[in-house]
Amino acid sequence: MKMDQYKETHATSMLSFAHKKTFLATTIGALCALALAACGAKTEPPAPAPQAAGNSAGQTATPPATPTPSAGASTGGQGNSSAPGTGASPGAAGSPSPGAASGPGPGPGAGPGKAGASGAASGPPVSITSVRAQQKDLPIFLQATGSVTPVSSVDIRSQMTSVVTKVHIKEGQFVRKGELLFTLDARPDEANVTRAQAQVAKSVAQIAKDEAALAETQRQLARSKQLVEKNFVSQGAVDTAQSNVDAQMAVIAADKATLDADKAALASARIPLTYSRIAAPSNGRIGTISVFGGSAVQANQTPMVTITQLDPIAVAFNLPQRNLNSVLSILKAGGARVLVTFPESGKSVDGKLSFVDTNVDSNSGTVKAKALFDNRDQALWPGAFVNVSVQIEALKDAIVIPQSTVIQTVRGSIVYVIDKDNKASVRPVQIVQSYGEEAAVTGLKPGERIALDGRQNLRPGSTAFERPRDGAGKGGGKSAEKSSDKASEKAKP
Repeated sequence: MKMDQYKETHATSMLSFAHKKTFLATTIGALCALALAACGAKTEPPAPAPQAAGNSAGQTATPPATPTPSAGASTGGQGNSSAPGTGASPGAAGSPSPGAASGPGPGPGAGPGKAGASGAASGPPVSITSVRAQQKDLPIFLQATGSVTPVSSVDIRSQMTSVVTKVHIKEGQFVRKGELLFTLDARPDEANVTRAQAQVAKSVAQIAKDEAALAETQRQLARSKQLVEKNFVSQGAVDTAQSNVDAQMAVIAADKATLDADKAALASARIPLTYSRIAAPSNGRIGTISVFGGSAVQANQTPMVTITQLDPIAVAFNLPQRNLNSVLSILKAGGARVLVTFPESGKSVDGKLSFVDTNVDSNSGTVKAKALFDNRDQALWPGAFVNVSVQIEALKDAIVIPQSTVIQTVRGSIVYVIDKDNKASVRPVQIVQSYGEEAAVTGLKPGERIALDGRQNLRPGSTAFERPRDGAGKGGGKSAEKSSDKASEKAKP
């Protein structure tokens, strides 16, 4: 019984699976039919297009998505295309035919042959500015980085231990040599000077007293000599009087020595008194003042202010060892020209080489050097970094052009030369030496016209016309317009 029920259930399941399979196949077939119908409705016969032979641009038409050439298609540049569910009709353009390929214009696959050169020659004139190659001397400079250093910078310190009573200067003030800066409390030194002066006066009085005693002994000696001649006194009395005179003279000599010592003590006492008035040792600019009235200072220890000389001023830098002989030769001849450029503003200042060190740094292979500059306008400031150029020689009669006219390519440096017919041509050049915005080159002749602005738009054989430069006057604009008109007339076919 159970077996019969199982067989019946299994047969029912198999029948349901067969019905589902049939339904799925029917649904897929219907969907495919709908898709084919939709494709057939969208595929319409394309409108006929102009024949490829009449296309002056020489371009071929793009075939439709599913082109199928019919048996009656023409070979003269027209074709047939068919789509599912539609009839054959003349197509706008089928596969490229011989008629389409015979158009008058160059096709897209045309290479840069004669057609490219003729296109550059027959193109519109290119607007440029130009310069002339010049023949002149170009200086050769050694480049270095330097720092501005003052010729002298003095730290002012007191030579005595005292108290500041008055400050006579202000920060940033310019002072001259000998100008009073500070006054210190000098009362102890003044007392010492007074004491020394009194001692000198005492020594002078003692000398006067001893000189009076000497005079008395000399009179006694003279009287004794007169009496001994008359035999009123013995010779011993004369000798005693002479001894008294000699002794008194020795006392006076000692008094004079004491006076000299007292005078020396007075001068020594006056020296510390001069320390109480601190004056500027040189011309310069006052820096930060670190003491004020009432500040205590220690002898030779307390920094009070710094005076820096700014005019003239020096720039220190290093030069390569390989150029040492050239630099020394120029230094012996009176010094080389040194050009200092500020990296921020580009401003330059001229100076003169003044010093080359006696030793070469074994670590860097360079030698220290200094140049001296006039700095009345205070353009150079101590501690600032500058770019230094030292002129060691000059190229004579070099062909010089602006560096901005040179174009760097994979094959080297080139410039565009403009001939008398305003035609551009490529000229290879080699840069020999550069200085500032100029460069000495080979491969050019003096007076040749070189393209400057607009050179990037030129091609070999291009026609160029001169436009006025920025800031050019009216006359320059008119001449440029005339040359532009002439160039345009020459460019017309």
